[in-house]
Amino acid sequence: MASIEARKNKAGEITSYRIVVSGGFDYTGKRIKHTKLWTPDKKMTARQLDKALSRAVADFEREIEQGFQTDNRQTFAQYAEYVIALKERSGIKPRTIDRYRELLPRINQAIGHLKLAEIRPQHLNSFYANLGEQGIRADGSKAVAKVDMAALLKKRRLSKAAVSRKAGISAATMTNATRGDQITQEKAEAIAAALEMKLADLFELRQDTRPLSDKTILEHHRLISTILNQAEREMLVQYNAAAKAMPPKTKKKNPTYYQPEEMDVILDALETAPLKWKTLTYFLIDTGCRRGEAAGLKWESIDIDSGIVTIERALLYDAQRGIYEGTTKTGKNRTVHIAAETIALLKRLRVKQMSDRLASGDLWNDTGYVFTRDNGLPLNPDSITDWLNKFSRDKGLPHIHPHAFRHTAASMMISEGVDLVTTAHELGHANASTTATIYAHQIEEAQAKATEARASVFSRRKQA
Repeated sequence: MASIEARKNKAGEITSYRIVVSGGFDYTGKRIKHTKLWTPDKKMTARQLDKALSRAVADFEREIEQGFQTDNRQTFAQYAEYVIALKERSGIKPRTIDRYRELLPRINQAIGHLKLAEIRPQHLNSFYANLGEQGIRADGSKAVAKVDMAALLKKRRLSKAAVSRKAGISAATMTNATRGDQITQEKAEAIAAALEMKLADLFELRQDTRPLSDKTILEHHRLISTILNQAEREMLVQYNAAAKAMPPKTKKKNPTYYQPEEMDVILDALETAPLKWKTLTYFLIDTGCRRGEAAGLKWESIDIDSGIVTIERALLYDAQRGIYEGTTKTGKNRTVHIAAETIALLKRLRVKQMSDRLASGDLWNDTGYVFTRDNGLPLNPDSITDWLNKFSRDKGLPHIHPHAFRHTAASMMISEGVDLVTTAHELGHANASTTATIYAHQIEEAQAKATEARASVFSRRKQA
């Protein structure tokens, strides 16, 4: 049975009602009380107020009976920390957790103060609209190197890797800074400190007033939905407000891939490349694997005689953990067959690595990885991107990104009529529908060719 307490202002006027419903007893024998503050519309008549109050009491009692903790005082910000910790314990990839923590401050600024039960779709829709406005970026100041960073590092006999480690930033960020790309002011300050130079002597600051991209806004939405979905499962809210909100739709981009004649040019240029990088690039082209999966390849995963490779791990990097080993993106292993040309290069690389190991003596680190640094330690996946950038620049080729080889492998399989299930397996996709979504354009092109092939029977008949 609920109890109702009228709450009055200083003038003695009733402003709201405190509804208390018993929820049984806790493990100590103490009675559990659920409370809710109900505020009537000032325009209600006495009769309307009685009916509305009775309805509010009945609704509250029903919610408590069904297990909903509608009087839960947790704010979104408090509950978000709990959910992220829960996800981390469940084995979610560290990079995903890191991204959650990058997105959360901006979300908390907008709705972190709200109690879970107070959050409505309109709160979220307003938030998404705000993210799409000019000047929303908290990291609005960007920095661009105004000196030749590569020349500066060479003069000081410093490597990009050494500076990035000292600055506590990723190798990719250091590469971007060296290349003259925009980086955040915070990262620029870290580089300047690592080089013991003034920020103004190294970088030019620019204000970035662009709105967030639809893709980034959607990332915020997905995190909010993940948190509220957990609250719904734990019966802290009656529904996930994010499921009823309207985030922006992202515009689908067609994957970048190379035409056969472009691949010929790249392969010709690779003839004079160092053996390690030539072999690694052949492996990327041949298997269509992700760069982290290539970096994580171990000799024990290769059956040279049969030409079968098991892709079962990936290497990742972040400034806090350094290089670390993780699972493949889907968490599943897969086997792929490799071409004779790739097998031949791997055999040569194995011989060279054994020679390097003998020459290095105690300085060699026996990690078992196929593609290593000169001392046997694993490669930073970012170094693959760095090398391909330098390679394409030195050879006068268009910019080469390792993931484009993956798209090229997929495109070739689809154009050759390989079924989607097999293509998905080769690429390590969770299912064929993922492949169909990503490569919809290539599938349409293959279907168009199939239509032309079928139609040729009619054109031949006309010619006859």
